[in-house]
Amino acid sequence: MLDRLQAVEDRYEELNDLLSDPDVIGDSKKLREYSKEQSDIAETVQAYRSYKETTKQLDDAKSMLGDELDEEMTDMVKMEIDELSEKKEELEERLRILLLPKDPNDDKNVIVEIRGAAGGDEAALFAGDLFKMYSRFAEKNGWKPEIIEASPTELGGYKEIIFMINGDGAFSKMKYENGAHRVQRVPSTESGGRIHTSTATVAVLPEAEEVEIDINEKDIRVDTFASSGPGGQSVNTTMSAVRLTHEPTGIVVSCQDEKSQIKNKEKAMKVLRARIYDKFQQEAQAEYAENRKSAVGTGDRSERIRTYNFPQSRVTDHRIGLTIQKLDQILQGELDEIIDTLIVEEQAQMMEKAGE
Repeated sequence: MLDRLQAVEDRYEELNDLLSDPDVIGDSKKLREYSKEQSDIAETVQAYRSYKETTKQLDDAKSMLGDELDEEMTDMVKMEIDELSEKKEELEERLRILLLPKDPNDDKNVIVEIRGAAGGDEAALFAGDLFKMYSRFAEKNGWKPEIIEASPTELGGYKEIIFMINGDGAFSKMKYENGAHRVQRVPSTESGGRIHTSTATVAVLPEAEEVEIDINEKDIRVDTFASSGPGGQSVNTTMSAVRLTHEPTGIVVSCQDEKSQIKNKEKAMKVLRARIYDKFQQEAQAEYAENRKSAVGTGDRSERIRTYNFPQSRVTDHRIGLTIQKLDQILQGELDEIIDTLIVEEQAQMMEKAGE
């Protein structure tokens, strides 16, 4: 581990030199690439330097015990050794985590697709609750949610809603929401007071940059139509809504949220690019199915990952067996307790696998 950490620090110093090189400063692509690489390893280098300093202080303190010290001084040195030993162990654990492979998509914006599944109107209402929950979670993290396409119902829910979350590290947390979410509650439409179970599916896709995936414009069929509201009625007479069909994959994306056809096309292209990128990723990772299965947050989207039980104000994440009696807070976007636990569990699995 120490050899790997030293190599990372050496690379950090090399990047320092490169970022001062006039040839690099004059090349915006290289400057951006090297700056990002240095930023990505800065935390690891800082922790490693702290580890080296702590180790040196610990060795110095231990060597002092060999000197002729009075009882009071000996007790002080022993106390310092205990504190430094504990700090060294904590830094070692942190460094092991920092050396784990990073998800290359973690820093990206995300596109989230929520669809009401089993449960009809109640599933659509639940999809709306999930959208509000993620919007609040995004705002608490300083991210910006932006609706791309929505199919609202007359009762106030959504058959489907697609939105983007713009912000550093959005995918690193939102990726754990990928899967089927289940709600258990008495629907507002139910007069008998019976508890119903409904589901909504959540798909979380990293935004794909143009440089990452090459889409030939000739492969995309563009159709325009008038925007429609709940129930399918036309809400305007201009052909501002856009439908994009990527013929090689059969992926179809529609957008009618903006009044401008150009803006709708731009938004639809972001979703199309993300879906194609996701499709290619899924295919490339198919041979690593066993690894994907062991990863906490990247399971099958049809897999039930969480239950929201209203009568008992309980939320259960089935992947890690975590149950929290804080339904109201979670629906207000307080998702950190669940997501942080998922991150720790995934890191533990990765460290266990690395040690095999």
